[in-house]
Amino acid sequence: MADGAVSFLLQKLEAFASREWNLQENIRNGVRDLQQELRSIEAMMRDADAKKDHDHQLKVWIQEVRTQAYAIEDVIDLFRLHQDQESVWRHLKMRRSISNLIQDINIRLGIIKQKKERYHIMVSTSVSAETNTYLNVRVAPLIPGRSDDIVGIDEPKRKLVSWALESNQKLKVMFVVGMAGLGKTTLARSVYEMVKERFDCHAWIIASKSKTKPETLRSLLEELGCSTEGSNIVILMHRLQNFLQHKRYVIVVDDLWVKDVWESIRLALPDGNHNRIIITTRRGDIANSCRDDDSIDIHKVQPLSPQRAKQLFYKKAFSGNGRCPSGLEEVSKSILQKCDGLPLGIIQIGRLLSSKRPSTYEWKKLHDSLESELRSGGGLSDIMRVLSASYEDLPYRLKYCFLYTSIFPENNPVKRRRLIRLWIAEGFVTEEGGKTLEEVGEEYLNELIGRSLIKANEMDFDERPITVGVHSLMHRIILSVSQEENFCTVCAGPNGNLADKPRRLSIQTGNFDASQDLTCVRTFFSFSTGRVNIGSNFKLLKVLDIQSTPFQNFPSAITDLLLLRYLSLRNTNIRSIPKSLRNLRHLETLDLKQTLVTKVPKAVLQLEKLRHLLVYRYNMESAPFDIVRGFKAPKRIGALKNLQKLSFVKASGQHRMIQGLENLTQLRKLGIVELAEEHGASLCLSIEKMPNLHSLNVTSLNKEEPLKLDAMTNPPPLLQRLYLKGPLERFPQWVSSLHDLERIRLKWSSLTENLIAALQNLPNLTELQLLDAYTGTQLDFNSGKFPKLKILDLQQLEQVRSIMMEEGTLPCLQKLIISRCSRLVRVPKGIDKLIHLQMLLLYDMPGTFVTRLRKNGGQFRHLVRHIPCIHSYNQGQLEDLS
Repeated sequence: MADGAVSFLLQKLEAFASREWNLQENIRNGVRDLQQELRSIEAMMRDADAKKDHDHQLKVWIQEVRTQAYAIEDVIDLFRLHQDQESVWRHLKMRRSISNLIQDINIRLGIIKQKKERYHIMVSTSVSAETNTYLNVRVAPLIPGRSDDIVGIDEPKRKLVSWALESNQKLKVMFVVGMAGLGKTTLARSVYEMVKERFDCHAWIIASKSKTKPETLRSLLEELGCSTEGSNIVILMHRLQNFLQHKRYVIVVDDLWVKDVWESIRLALPDGNHNRIIITTRRGDIANSCRDDDSIDIHKVQPLSPQRAKQLFYKKAFSGNGRCPSGLEEVSKSILQKCDGLPLGIIQIGRLLSSKRPSTYEWKKLHDSLESELRSGGGLSDIMRVLSASYEDLPYRLKYCFLYTSIFPENNPVKRRRLIRLWIAEGFVTEEGGKTLEEVGEEYLNELIGRSLIKANEMDFDERPITVGVHSLMHRIILSVSQEENFCTVCAGPNGNLADKPRRLSIQTGNFDASQDLTCVRTFFSFSTGRVNIGSNFKLLKVLDIQSTPFQNFPSAITDLLLLRYLSLRNTNIRSIPKSLRNLRHLETLDLKQTLVTKVPKAVLQLEKLRHLLVYRYNMESAPFDIVRGFKAPKRIGALKNLQKLSFVKASGQHRMIQGLENLTQLRKLGIVELAEEHGASLCLSIEKMPNLHSLNVTSLNKEEPLKLDAMTNPPPLLQRLYLKGPLERFPQWVSSLHDLERIRLKWSSLTENLIAALQNLPNLTELQLLDAYTGTQLDFNSGKFPKLKILDLQQLEQVRSIMMEEGTLPCLQKLIISRCSRLVRVPKGIDKLIHLQMLLLYDMPGTFVTRLRKNGGQFRHLVRHIPCIHSYNQGQLEDLS
């Protein structure tokens, strides 16, 4: 992590020097000197970083470097702050001060560099104690006689044994993937021991991070009993290939970290003969990148179920009889929640507790001090070493992104889009040619998920996560790292808990009054429902996220925070925003979702860097037509040419505003409400000028006002999501040409024409929802159509009497929802041919319809018996028909 702080600062310095071309010569020279000193120190830190947990002197040195790195960031931010202020004299005076500050930092950096050389802080080239402990934990599952640690792998073991022994002539590869500590090695070893005697030869090697490709190949040759003479990798590969040429083999490559290592082995392996390779890795991104043909499979190891986790925990904690005393049940349950199904955590914590007196006091003390026990020297430091290896392997750009999750409370899911917008505001996401920052941020998140560090929680229809989080034990570890690196200070109480000069503050309980000097703070979060006072002493703040705090009025001090890039007042009761918002010239995200704001002043047009403008709420109580309540935008909203997301804008009486939308050529997501019939053609013309639009959501003025959207001849070619709410006199023909369309939701369309025919050839359509969208009596799904549809949602189609699904239609359908179709008397004809259908959900369907699907006599039961989950809801009451 130490090199991350300096590397991030170097990146900011380079950007600062390149953008601020009119810097005074003395400042420019000072910045150049800073860059040179930091590059030199960065090289030292990269060499020293692996040793930082074992040398107090080194840790002090790193802290001194980090302090100066933050001082440099302060100078850059002060320069930008005074550049934004109106007083020229004050700005010139500040330039002289900044020049002096830069000189002082350069002097201090030089002293720090000399101090390292003077104290001979050397990096050991030997394997550290930390590495040894890590290897011991890895090797433990390989030692015979440890069956007491094996719980809950019967089903995946049976699956992998069957895969290993199936009759397939090709070489087959199975990646066993999951976060550290899940038991990948234990599972692989169990399978390996069961099948190895069925092959001509077998081998198990550990491909750790420290091993080079030649070293790994030698290990494999040694395991197979071959000569390992010579260091030429080509010779080693030929030797391996010749030895295995006519043999049937099974090989396990345990703990793979680097793709190149596997590829060097793969090139040397002969195909055929029912050969099998099992690879364990926490790097799911490597597994996915290798999945180029049907010879490679991926098995994702899952956490233990609550029952299996409890079984293993009791076995380790109560070694005598494996039974939990009645007085310890509650604290045991709480500890197990922290373990979150992770076998490594369950085993290590269970063993530690077994050595303690079985009292509620002792167990609760451990529960409350988990964070300190996980640190170096603590009773659970083995867990820290194993889990943190994934973190240490990250490039610095991803270390900051991952560490950012320490800001959020434990077990608090974070919206994917919110997290990416925050990364961008913090400057963690760097520009890449041809991609938006949001797209690059999405790649960062996918890599962290692929590396088994961030877990996807709720998934969207397109298999992208809606929310993400981290494992409970990993959250404890990054809290510790975050505190040590002064990355973020988490407060669960009054200001007295603040660290010295915190960079980021996360208030999670109670009230907060920013009365002290907090110019060091760059990021402020409040997850508390208590009172929060925002003062002008946050003058260098860049991120302010105070969702759900009890604000009635917009805090006036916010408009003095001239460097602010991200502002979220979501779920507060503010009703308006002031004209002085124009001061926030660096603002990129303005999130006023679920507030009472209904109008945005013209002053917002001066926020030229704005990328996300979110001003809407859901009114669940008085919503006869639509629950979305949008905002009235300035007529010249099209002046905000950097906008990526705009929702939801009221179109009623805003013809000039609708015409001006054509200037938003960077827009990715657009939400329009209250669209009058006469403005439909103008909206179509504007949308045609948005080549990057991915999501379009349009709602008519009321349930009687038609949506006139058929005037478009060149729709946005990248459109993926389309939501149309309101009457359609005819279905827009342009929709049928949307090659990339993945989701379409039609509500209250009341179409008489066969809209299925207009949609059935869309090659990438994954979800289709029809709510009161069709007034015909029959829906026909023709053979070979809807090739990728996974979710079909049919609601309130009150005239439909029958649904026909020909054999070969909907080949990928997984979820079918039928709701309030009062005249439908039977399940769709052909439903028994939908072999991938996993869920059939019925809502307020006629009693006769439901009766015919029940077990023991239902007339159409035989047609749905292949569907694992069948649920019927009537007035909110669930009946399980599975």
